[in-house]
Amino acid sequence: MNINKVSAFSYENSGGNPAGVLITEKMLSEEKMLEIAKEVNYSETAFLVKKEDNKFRIRYFSPEMEIEFCGHATIASGYILANNFGLGSYELELNKGIITIDSNLKNNEIITSINSLNTKTEDLNDEVIDSFLDLFNFTKNDLDSKYPIRNSFSGNNHLIIFVKEKKSLENMKYDFEKAKELTRLHNIVTISILYCENENVYHSRNPFAYGGVYEDPATGSAGIALAEYLRDTKIKTSGEIEILQGFDMGMPSKLNVEYSDIPNSSIKISGESRIID
Repeated sequence: MNINKVSAFSYENSGGNPAGVLITEKMLSEEKMLEIAKEVNYSETAFLVKKEDNKFRIRYFSPEMEIEFCGHATIASGYILANNFGLGSYELELNKGIITIDSNLKNNEIITSINSLNTKTEDLNDEVIDSFLDLFNFTKNDLDSKYPIRNSFSGNNHLIIFVKEKKSLENMKYDFEKAKELTRLHNIVTISILYCENENVYHSRNPFAYGGVYEDPATGSAGIALAEYLRDTKIKTSGEIEILQGFDMGMPSKLNVEYSDIPNSSIKISGESRIID
């Protein structure tokens, strides 16, 4: 099987988040997809089957389980679809819903964007919040009080936590097994630890213990969730933001996000990709 290996949301043709992309004539069994995902050993591998012109069924697997939606593996898939079937728009059928992606040339580079499912945020009770803060040994003094801790949905649930100093981000560490247990208990797919440089630029680290991965260097689903969070909390109700992620891992990544002020509406996230040799 020809498994494409692509790094999505790459930064100046380096870094990014690796994903496997496999296009087959019919959807493989769940057991086979999980076996391949374990073999590839990236945080996610995307499996696609063509339904009709420009329409594909897509599923995502981490090395440990199926994931409902994965942003960086979708960006990687868009890059492969553009190379195999041409630039333009594609419709992707998820387990729950349909999204569209677009791949176009900019400065001779393929830029892929995702138009997300509808988004939403919700409050969490103090007990749940405290249990997540304990994972990182964060105290209230470590947090940026301007940003309430909330759950944000973008196809997956993402916990949004802002710290007030960048060094808290740089020094991030946590108990992996406890985080896996806690995130699966509350169905929180990633934990976004964020620092605001200004209203347009955000630095992120993204633990993914839920899927059996310590940290993701670029997380498209979490990037969409951040935009929904900023819109819903009225911190930045619309516009464009840039998310810098993976730099502390030596895998620099850049995610560009655009969104309107229409509550819960689709959010666009885009980035570059590169083939992994």
